[in-house]
Amino acid sequence: MVSTLLAHDLLWGMTALQLPADAPGWAVESLDLGQPVVVRRALSSPGHIAVGLRGRSREQRYAASMPVATIQRRVRPEDLCHVQSPRDLPALQALTELRPLLDASGWAWGVSGSAGFELATGIEALHERSDLDLILRTPHHLDRLQARNLLAQLDASVCSVDMQLQTPCGAVALREWAGSSRRVLLKDDIQARLVSDPWQPSWEQVA
Repeated sequence: MVSTLLAHDLLWGMTALQLPADAPGWAVESLDLGQPVVVRRALSSPGHIAVGLRGRSREQRYAASMPVATIQRRVRPEDLCHVQSPRDLPALQALTELRPLLDASGWAWGVSGSAGFELATGIEALHERSDLDLILRTPHHLDRLQARNLLAQLDASVCSVDMQLQTPCGAVALREWAGSSRRVLLKDDIQARLVSDPWQPSWEQVA
């Protein structure tokens, strides 16, 4: 299963016993409550997957490693596209408004960040000023004009929308790819580097 796990996937099954002895108390509490962890971009030892834990506040983030054998459930960002919420917040309003556009784009897309966590768990992670975090699976090249047009539509939303383009070589922010800089920051499991083409990156400057 490890080869199919991707950044932003939510995983259930990790326990506090799998945390280092110096892990913060809130991280232990999170796992004791049965909350999921999120797959992050980083290398891990064989049989493990790099994950992140989140607490109640924005500052409470903790990097850890989860044994793949303990995974009980997985929810991908794509699984959350059409999950409905009873809460009326700007990020959720924006998701409702953008859903038809993204469904019609021809690309696979998903919800990540606080919105994805809340939709997957029912735990209130969003507030009035929360951004909406989205991902777009782009296995093939998305040209910069298309990126600018898409960004313009996202920027017309009722809240700030941050979208990551997930290329076969890593992730790049849509806002950067739609910008005027010749090189953009591409993040993979090993490093972040400035590249001119996120779909065919050459070994350029490491950020």
